Amino acid sequence: MAITRHRVGAIMALFSLNLLVFLLQPGISAAADFVEIVRAVKPSVVAVGTFQKNRSPSVVFVATGFAVADGLTIVTNAHAIRPVLDTANNEILIVLTGQGSDYQPREARVLVTDKTHDLTLLRIKGAPLPALKLGDSTQISDGQPLAFTGYPLAMGLGLYAATHRATLSAIVPIAQPTPTARQLSPTTINRVREGSFAVFQLDGTAYPGNSGSPLYDPTTGEVLGVLSAAAVKGAKENALTKPSGISYAIPSQHIKSLLENGAKD
Repeated sequence: MAITRHRVGAIMALFSLNLLVFLLQPGISAAADFVEIVRAVKPSVVAVGTFQKNRSPSVVFVATGFAVADGLTIVTNAHAIRPVLDTANNEILIVLTGQGSDYQPREARVLVTDKTHDLTLLRIKGAPLPALKLGDSTQISDGQPLAFTGYPLAMGLGLYAATHRATLSAIVPIAQPTPTARQLSPTTINRVREGSFAVFQLDGTAYPGNSGSPLYDPTTGEVLGVLSAAAVKGAKENALTKPSGISYAIPSQHIKSLLENGAKD
């Protein structure tokens, strides 16, 4: 009888161990998968800036961008791109690949701009970069886990792509009439006139430099939006005396429309 109890105890112990491994495995697997997704996304993410040989610093970083389509097309924010470069002093638009001091500048040009949705497509020279796949942003739901990768505060922290997790807090209009005329700003007035559209409100904090970062599904790497904190906050939060920690993103459906209707080499 003692032998039987011993065997039963051993079997139960083995069962408990297997059950524990089974219960823990999904979390371990998900974490490992996310590491692989980030590793796959990073080579597609670039820093966007301008270069002028006799300027100090010669490279000025303005935003993040990411490769789509053929790998030579870069998505970024329209508000980050200066409409006029100092061509008299040989200033050019560039993107930077790599990280830290080990980076490669690639000359770029503006392909098409959609100011309404704060989107610009750039065309870069050289070999194609790995292109990110655009997902269906119309199927996204409140509470969905997301991630974004970009270059926060790159002029101070250096050229190191950083990844942040986020949750979709809400899908909200980019602008709506304010309670009083005193709270109206030119940005809000123009946005209301142009027509409001839905944007993603995130609980993840974005910093200067994150504009243009891809917002993606952490399980697939598919892009569901593009960070656009500055432009959206200018329309939504101008009445606040202190900026909030809320971030916003433009849904990827508008990137798809721009690629289909406006991008021509």
